[in-house]
Amino acid sequence: MAVLLILILIIIIAYRFWAKSPKHKGKIGEARVHNILTQLPDEYVILDDVVLKTDRGTTQIDHVVVSKYGLFAIETKNYRGEIYGDDNRKEWTQIIATDVTYRKKWYKTYTYISKNHFYNPVKQAIGHAIEIKKTLNDWQYLKVIPIVVFVGDASLNNVTSNHHVVYDSYLLNTIQCYNTIVLTDDDVNAIVNRLVHCNLREFVDDRTHIRNIKQAQCDMQYKIRSGICPRCGASLVKRTGPYGEFYGCSNYPKCKFTLH
Repeated sequence: MAVLLILILIIIIAYRFWAKSPKHKGKIGEARVHNILTQLPDEYVILDDVVLKTDRGTTQIDHVVVSKYGLFAIETKNYRGEIYGDDNRKEWTQIIATDVTYRKKWYKTYTYISKNHFYNPVKQAIGHAIEIKKTLNDWQYLKVIPIVVFVGDASLNNVTSNHHVVYDSYLLNTIQCYNTIVLTDDDVNAIVNRLVHCNLREFVDDRTHIRNIKQAQCDMQYKIRSGICPRCGASLVKRTGPYGEFYGCSNYPKCKFTLH
């Protein structure tokens, strides 16, 4: 009996840790967004968890919506607290304020502030849109709209972006505000078939995808240290701008890679 109770306790503790893990929260957020997307009319096709091959490994896209009004590359974030960020920052900041009660003075509280950083989701969504266009290069003028959607209790009052960064309650309106027909029904069917055919999710698990990301980051840092533009392979040169010195690609304006 005692052994059974210990096993139950271990399972409960393990579940609590798992429920709080970023991976689990991410899956909950993606499921929430999927349920929202299913409310779109039947003319929209929803593809979840799409993994595409890239020049540097693989890229994973939470959701792709295909319609005759264009394609939408959706990056889902399940966060709470205040979110700070803009299009140019490499990382965004999450600040969580929690009221904590003193152990011995239960009638007194203090505010505990935690700060976390995560990779700029706008850059992620734009990168996904670029890779989708590469995969669908037969459609030269295809419009792929990047969208970042936050689920949970996050506040986006301190986010500035020229792209769509929205709460989940605004997702459908954001997609349906695009109402100019740019693709035929045949195009939509062909694009869906191409994406399904190119989706590597069945062959690439999360561990392999993360390893590909880390390897791509190492390759990128190596090129930068060697003075090579990681985007096009040209040389990096020092320049001076309004905010001081920075390194930019010598192939500008064809390549706009910069390093501050």
